Formats: sequence, structure tokens, C-alpha cells
Amino acid sequence: MMCAMARTFDRHVGEAWIERVGAAGRERALDDLAVEEPLEIRVDGEPLAVTMRTPGEDEELAVGFLAGEGLIAGPDDVAEVGPSDDLAANVVDVRTRSGLRRDPAGERSFYLSSSCGVCGKGALEHVHQVAPPSPPGPALEPEVVLAAPRELRARQSAFERTGGLHATGLFEPDGELVVLREDVGRHNAMDKAIGSRLRDGAYPLPGLFGCVSGRASFELVQKASLAGLAGLVAVGAPSTLAVDLARERGMLLCGFVRDGTFNVYAGAERVAG
Repeated sequence: MMCAMARTFDRHVGEAWIERVGAAGRERALDDLAVEEPLEIRVDGEPLAVTMRTPGEDEELAVGFLAGEGLIAGPDDVAEVGPSDDLAANVVDVRTRSGLRRDPAGERSFYLSSSCGVCGKGALEHVHQVAPPSPPGPALEPEVVLAAPRELRARQSAFERTGGLHATGLFEPDGELVVLREDVGRHNAMDKAIGSRLRDGAYPLPGLFGCVSGRASFELVQKASLAGLAGLVAVGAPSTLAVDLARERGMLLCGFVRDGTFNVYAGAERVAG
């Protein structure tokens, strides 16, 4: 009988016995799977959020999440970040210098699945975080837009093994990849990428643009906007709210970037030619 239990053997990739069915019949085999586990994010020792994520870069995820929610403004708000004092598994604690920028009590339950970055919002007005318009910057060459998803895919080592991880990459205007992060949750991948730069003392991130391996949802555009990114490039489609927000913030938003073409949904002036 096939064992249904999946086994984790590194932070990003686990394995499970499966039955592979095809024209030649059935065979038992080991299959690589993307790891998914809960992470509790605490702020100053108090629980704030639980997110389903791929283990690894948890400190980046925590500070990126807080920045993406508008709860911290940048590196100066963070005193320390690391495992919980009680050494509880899958818990990371962010110690702030003067507390959060706003009290989320009553606004959001802050339970996040790996598929939804805004689940649990208490009211529609709390979904939409205030941010200034995206700063002006150099127009991107079409070749840079087209190359970003290819570069992202080429660097996705865990996706190559599992087929089950999203990725976010942050790029310079000339197409140089600054940071790439993978996660089972698309919003977590972006939080990790942005959190990586924040922990390095670089936040916000004017001039950089983001590239995501899937669709461009509202929460991803909002996180990109709060981080000051020039825009977002997506392999898949944007949503209506994503387009509305990108236009409101003056950001570039490209979708269906593949096979030598792409659609520009917002910020056409940010593409050269």
C-alpha cells in the first residue's frame, strides 16, 4: 500500500511516495513536493499573524509582511528579528523600536493561507493601504521586460524539482536581478524578496521593478506599491483591482509576459519605444 505521508528533507523540498499512471501502466515512485508549514509572526513578543509558507528566509518574510501591511516604514523601525525567545518551532519575533505604525486590532484576523494575501480583512477599507505615487524612473526597454520572467524561471531551483513554488524577483531598470525568493505562497515570495532588501537597509526601493511567476493580484501590486517599486511584470494575468491600483499609483503593470510579447495594463509611459 502506498504511504500517504510526505517527508521533508530540506527547507524547500519534501518527498512522498506516489503512483504514476500512464499508458504503460502504474508504477510506484518518489515525487518531490514543495514544503508548506505554518509560521507565526510575533511583534514585540505578541502574536500578530499566522501564514502558511515554505520554510526558509523567515526573518525576511516577517519584516516584508509588516512593510507590506504598512505596519513599519523601513529598517529604522526594526530593532531585531529572529526566533522566538521561547524557541517555539515555526515562530519568528520582530522587535520594533517604537511599536507598530497602527493598531491592526479589529481590522484583520491575520490568518493567511498560502494562496491569499488579504484573507481575513475585516472591512474593504482596510484592504487598501495608503501609499504615495510610484516615483518616476527610467523607462524599461521591452527586451528587459521580456527577459525578466526568463531570468526568474532559470533561477528557480526549488521549482525545478517540485513545480509547486511561486517566485518574486526584484530587478534593476537595466534588467540585473537583485534578489529572488521562492515560496508556496505568491505573496510570501514577494514579502521575502522585499524583506531581504529591508534587512539589508534598503527600503523603500524606488527604481526597481518586480517580476512574479504567476498572476498579478491586487495584494501583490499593493505590496509593490508600498515598497516604492516602479512596477510589476507578471507571467500571468492581472485582476481588475490590480489594474486599478497600478493606474492610481502611476506604476507599470505588465501581464502575459511570454513568447516574445506582453500586455501593458498601466504605466505605458514606463516602457521605452
